[in-house]
Amino acid sequence: MLQNEIEKLADNVDSDVVETISQQTTNLIGNWSKNFLQNIGMPDAYIGVINAIFLLIILIILVYVAQVLTRKLITFFLKRAAKIRRLTFPRHLINNKFPKYLAMIVPVSIVKGAIPIVLNDFPDVMKFSLKAFDVFLVFYFIWLCVSFINSFADTLKSKDNFKDKPIESFAQLIKIFLYFIGAIIVISLFVGKTPTNILAGLGAASAILLLIFKDTILGLVASVQVSSNDMVRIGDWITMPKYGVDGDVIKINLTTVKILNFDKTITTIPPYSLVTEAFQNWRGMTEAGGRRIKRAINIKQSTIRYLNEDELERFRKIQLLSDYINERKNTIDTFNDETKADRSLPLNGRNFTNMGLFRKYVELYLKKHPQVHKELLLLVRQLAPTAQGLPLELYVFTATTNWAEYENIMSDIFDHVTAAVPYFDLEIFEDISNPVLISSTAVERN
Repeated sequence: MLQNEIEKLADNVDSDVVETISQQTTNLIGNWSKNFLQNIGMPDAYIGVINAIFLLIILIILVYVAQVLTRKLITFFLKRAAKIRRLTFPRHLINNKFPKYLAMIVPVSIVKGAIPIVLNDFPDVMKFSLKAFDVFLVFYFIWLCVSFINSFADTLKSKDNFKDKPIESFAQLIKIFLYFIGAIIVISLFVGKTPTNILAGLGAASAILLLIFKDTILGLVASVQVSSNDMVRIGDWITMPKYGVDGDVIKINLTTVKILNFDKTITTIPPYSLVTEAFQNWRGMTEAGGRRIKRAINIKQSTIRYLNEDELERFRKIQLLSDYINERKNTIDTFNDETKADRSLPLNGRNFTNMGLFRKYVELYLKKHPQVHKELLLLVRQLAPTAQGLPLELYVFTATTNWAEYENIMSDIFDHVTAAVPYFDLEIFEDISNPVLISSTAVERN
């Protein structure tokens, strides 16, 4: 107990000493300035106002010089550090005006100590100025922190591991928290209550706050879910027909997801729509290195038939089919001999068809194509017959994901396949009963 009393007494003595020194310093500077003004002939009736203006001018000059020198010194060291290749953080600090805010520490300290000196003869104005300066200090601290957070976020976004992460969302969350705390402190300064009491009083208004910040809260939750589940990254190609989205994600923050569509329009959607709505992410295609072609041509079914030996000799001239025909013929002949099939009718036993050879030709052609992905699935298959013929579907992946190159490769493949159809005595189905097709054909002929 005695020790506690001694410590309290020492604290009181220290505070009294500091206050006494501060008061003596204020009186000393104030008396010096008043004596100086009286010596140069200033009237006593206006000496108080003129003295305050005189000291204010000196303070402004002093603060300006201190701020410029401090900013230049900090900027100099940061620029030297920014020249180191591995250190990108100092460069981002400079870009986000961190030296400007940090250099204000010295002027702020000078102003804080000078207010009682400059306004010593105006106690009411001095009281108001000190409170206003305290509010400024709160905002100054927030600006300093925001500049640091922005610099840190920019540094992370420049790293390869974080380029596609929603760093801006988390940075905005921290900044919102800082502004919220700053607002509480400012309110406490004006009402004369502690921030704890202010926060306790806000409990009753929580429903209103939730309503006001509904989008921000939903955006925060959605951003966390999107990031933790790796649903969308910056640079991903996504499609959402409901919102007309078809393009690359260029920005993700707490309130918006910005997509640059392929027609160069920009669509903005709320982040929680990525959680509540269905969308398609094409990232897997990009990572696989191949883009799918899934398209069919309709073969006229009445042109599909068996082939005889003379026709097989003609098809052997097709280099891609030569080895296949020889190998397949041995298998077919062996089967027919074992089953004693009556070869007077092609229907008996097993036989070649022009459609089967065409399907195999397209498959071998795609396997030899230099711009077809060899490690991804490749199929040439028949779909269920329709009124428009027998669909022969090509299911294959290109060796590139570039849109323009993909379209050229697909066009080249179907140019070749379409031109190859007549060589197998097949025909592509065309709906000549379509009035639009008939009229357009007539126009072309005319």
